Amino acid sequence: MKNSLILLVFYLASAQVNAQIEILMDKPAACQTIISGNLYDSDSTAVLFANVALYRNGILSTVTESDFDGKFSFFDIEEGTYDVEVSFLGLATQKISEIKVKKCETVSVSFFMAEEGVLMDVIEVVEYKVPLVSFDNTTQGISITSNNYNSVSNESYDKIEENPNTSTEQKNVSTFSVDVDRASYSNVRRFLNREELPPADAVRIEELINYFHYDYSTPNDGKPFSFNTELSACPWDIKKKLLRIGLQGKQIETKDLPPTNLVFLIDVSGSMQSENKLPLVKKSLNLLVDQMRQEDKIALVVYAGAAGLVLPSTNASEKTKIKSAIDALESGGSTAGGAGIKLAYNVARESFIEEGNNRIVLATDGDFNVGASSDSDMLALIEKERASGVFISVLGFGMGNYKDSKMQKIADAGNGNHSYVDNINEAKKLFVNEFGGTLFTIAKDVKIQIHFNPNKVSDYRLIGYENRILNTEDFEDDKKDAGDIGAGHSVTALYEITLNEKNKVKRKYKKSVYSPLKKGELAYIQFRYKAPDGDESKLIKSSINNTVPFMPSKDHILASAVAEFGLLIRDSKYKKQANFENIYASLDWLSFDENDYIEEFYDLVETAETLVK
Repeated sequence: MKNSLILLVFYLASAQVNAQIEILMDKPAACQTIISGNLYDSDSTAVLFANVALYRNGILSTVTESDFDGKFSFFDIEEGTYDVEVSFLGLATQKISEIKVKKCETVSVSFFMAEEGVLMDVIEVVEYKVPLVSFDNTTQGISITSNNYNSVSNESYDKIEENPNTSTEQKNVSTFSVDVDRASYSNVRRFLNREELPPADAVRIEELINYFHYDYSTPNDGKPFSFNTELSACPWDIKKKLLRIGLQGKQIETKDLPPTNLVFLIDVSGSMQSENKLPLVKKSLNLLVDQMRQEDKIALVVYAGAAGLVLPSTNASEKTKIKSAIDALESGGSTAGGAGIKLAYNVARESFIEEGNNRIVLATDGDFNVGASSDSDMLALIEKERASGVFISVLGFGMGNYKDSKMQKIADAGNGNHSYVDNINEAKKLFVNEFGGTLFTIAKDVKIQIHFNPNKVSDYRLIGYENRILNTEDFEDDKKDAGDIGAGHSVTALYEITLNEKNKVKRKYKKSVYSPLKKGELAYIQFRYKAPDGDESKLIKSSINNTVPFMPSKDHILASAVAEFGLLIRDSKYKKQANFENIYASLDWLSFDENDYIEEFYDLVETAETLVK
């Protein structure tokens, strides 16, 4: 109740709440205690994507896998004694016990893995210039030494350059493509559940915001979506207001959805062996199979060293047959991602359903290292294929070598969405709770353009959507690709804005063809979209006033709390007076519901607070 009162006081007199709070973010990083190592086969060739398990007191502590160079690392572990076990399909499992590691120290372990049933005589000690600890307890095929050595994670994320504050005297128009991807939220959750802060570039604030459900008005007049706006004080900057824009896609009952031609494209390469990869893929896709109807079809394509058709297009009523094909999959080999995508498109076209939903669902950790593997080659292929009416959605799995940047580009180019599945509950959210939105597109190439009135707004900053920014002229260019919205999906965008003072002299600005503002309006908003099979966009437009309610809606409070959380965990230079007390106070106003995921978010906030301080 105390936090709730704090929130109410904030919205009535925001300056008094934030002025007394200071968060120190620049404390030096603590030293790390690490076990790292290298894996080689009998030819001294690096063993890629092998399972590496870390045990403490006989209990499994965590699992990772070797990267492209056969290296692995367990970061930030506690001082103590550990066992490390390595395994790979076709090679003999090896284990070394009682590895003692002290605080702020790195112990390196080298494995030479023989084929099953073959005994190896090769022993090699990994040496560094300044070893801290030397061990004698080498065993056949295994050796260890120690050093302060830092290994770099093999995950990849696109660089985020945060949107700046923009003066309306310089530019009063903001244009961007919608984004209904939510992968960043579940990926951030994965890091926090491991008690680690995610890399700053893994935190896409718009995807955190859009992970949650908002009670927006439903579309009418036959339009595929409605829009909603709200203005309030900005919780982390007392000089600004927070403008929320919400776009709600129309709901479609499952029975009314068009028939679906689905092709599962599954990565079964050696990098997918971990429990949170291929085994989780199987469980997730089986949930999706349960939602499919008799009029739907499913095919199964896999790729590793080569691509192959495991199950031709099969009526979804044969669920036992489809699930058996999924459950029989095993991992091993390199990653012929390009060949797999080509084959999946061929299969999708052969079983194409006119006026139906034709889609590939790619499940992978994002490693395409054989075949057409460059981003440019892959995107050119997918952009060409989307013209056939076959869209592609991407499901990311695993950790350590997760290729977020590549998977996001594939989904964007293929008129699909990108999700990250860190556990079976996330799979249930995607394929059961949000079945229609995940698989059925109701509008493509959706763009938003906002014209701020310079007489009302002196500057603005779009929070997130950094990789979705468009030029002003792109809004009316139907050849310019943009985002897509699924059935029942909502899209939320937040702007920090500074209102002009009441007695300030009005500015004169040149009214261009792109500025349909009327006198007295705070802003003017426009949306463009195409039908899923259309080539010509349609326009929806409306004005935004500057009314600030006595108390913001629960939707607005939730969205602002999630945004503030994102600013803190990515240590944004725009975080101003952002703090965790604001977030707790906001969440205290919201009722917890299992499908809203707010209670889980509260737990993540608590974990993040311990890591940020």
